[in-house]
Amino acid sequence: MSIFSWLKKRNHNTNIRHSMKALPTVNVKKSLPIDHSNDSPNSNSSIDERLQWFNHHLGNCTDLVTHIFNPNPSQTCALLYFRGMIDQSTIQEEVLKDILSLGKTNASDFKECLFDLKQLSVSDLKEITDMQKGLSAILGGHIVLLVDGDQRMIEFPFSSYETRAIQEAPNESVIRGPREAFIENLDINLTLIRRRMKTAAFKTEMMQIGKETQTNVVIAYVQGNCKPELLDEVKKRLSQIKIDGILGSGYLEEFIEDNPYSPFPQLQYTERPDVVTASILEGRVAIFMDGTPMVLIAPVTLFMLLQSAEDYYQRFIAATWIRWIRYIFLVVSLLLPSTYIAITTFHPEMIPSQLLISIASSREVIPFPALIEAFLMEIAFEALREAAVRIPKAIGQAVSIIGALIIGTAAVQAGVVSAFMVIIVSLTGIASFISPHFDLGLSFRILRFPIMILAGGFGLFGIACGLIVIYLHLLNLRSFGTPYLTPLAPLVFNELKDTLFRAPWWLMNKRPSLSGSNKSRQPKHYRNWTQTQEDEED
Repeated sequence: MSIFSWLKKRNHNTNIRHSMKALPTVNVKKSLPIDHSNDSPNSNSSIDERLQWFNHHLGNCTDLVTHIFNPNPSQTCALLYFRGMIDQSTIQEEVLKDILSLGKTNASDFKECLFDLKQLSVSDLKEITDMQKGLSAILGGHIVLLVDGDQRMIEFPFSSYETRAIQEAPNESVIRGPREAFIENLDINLTLIRRRMKTAAFKTEMMQIGKETQTNVVIAYVQGNCKPELLDEVKKRLSQIKIDGILGSGYLEEFIEDNPYSPFPQLQYTERPDVVTASILEGRVAIFMDGTPMVLIAPVTLFMLLQSAEDYYQRFIAATWIRWIRYIFLVVSLLLPSTYIAITTFHPEMIPSQLLISIASSREVIPFPALIEAFLMEIAFEALREAAVRIPKAIGQAVSIIGALIIGTAAVQAGVVSAFMVIIVSLTGIASFISPHFDLGLSFRILRFPIMILAGGFGLFGIACGLIVIYLHLLNLRSFGTPYLTPLAPLVFNELKDTLFRAPWWLMNKRPSLSGSNKSRQPKHYRNWTQTQEDEED
């Protein structure tokens, strides 16, 4: 250790000691908050003491209902639930009716018959003794029954509250295909998948995330198709989330993605049950969350985000053509403004003479260089796009169209921007909407601005440098261990039939390489009915 390092360490320790001497003395025991987690009544406590315990923890809850009743003259019971989360008719018909009839017919051994649970007509009942579990059941929208003189409680799983009806997917519409979309109810969303997956290999595992919200999160997969190490990694990342509340799938996405500082999405989200079903059949994992219609799918690659559900419902020739259009315009959305800036600023000799004269004449009165001009128009277009999302739907579309026309026309007539720049920005905006995944389109919209800066400073050389940096980043990016550019880097030749092209279904015999031990989707050369028919005729 050098003399300078020793002096630096000595001064650091001295400063710490002086700062500790300056702190006031604090009585730690008096500063700690009171913990009521272990103050549950004992097994011999009466129903009044336990009701007092629940009221202590659920105080100031105006929607808490405490219904005390006597099934027979010698027995007192109480129902605890939240009003609005339980259907009142269900309480009358399914709970109170059975308990009261049981109290009249079996008054002497009422508790033994009640906790036998077979005497009640309700299924999926739970017997609990822990007061904390009873509190969690009430907060989860269930009914808890307390019996005087008995520590045991019964949990009735009756959660009934208003939910949105199943409708068509607003953000992933298709011309030919199913029209159902997920809603905010977890049970209904799982049912939509279960209707399509009539196999015992379809598995679901639930966990709760969020200290205050206790949000139910379900991991869905197909056993045999999904790699065990992928499933373990998903569980590990979800179990390490320690936060007070989870209110949307975006919370989970930021916690479990591989590289949080990458502009590219590393998980796919969808509101379509058919997309989730197809994904888990390929060996991927779906993450459902209560309270949101968006389901996360992991892992994901760049080419998966460029695929649409429509690709698999149209004929494969048309789907391949549309997929190539999508690839071309994705490049246009990223590079068109930068290419225009680079060529007009540094490489005008690359433009044909007639077109160069037209561009030069339109830019003759423009007071800004091409870079500033493009920045002004791109930022204005982004503002209009964001305003169209925030404005009420009844006027949002009209305001965005009229605003774009008026601003564009006025800017050209005032000599602030050129007509060619308006055309370039308009084509770029249209191209940015062609991405099937909104987050991927947003990533390319963000990357467009630094590439424009490189084009304004270094021309085509700057664009090439920016593309190399993006390509190197994509090469090193992973989604739960899967390379982001699969199957191009690394090259998996067999999977190119569903990447650059959309091969017919009878040629896609194997699942993707990210799947587990069950690699076969269908027998090889499945389309052999023509040959069989000819043999029968002979």
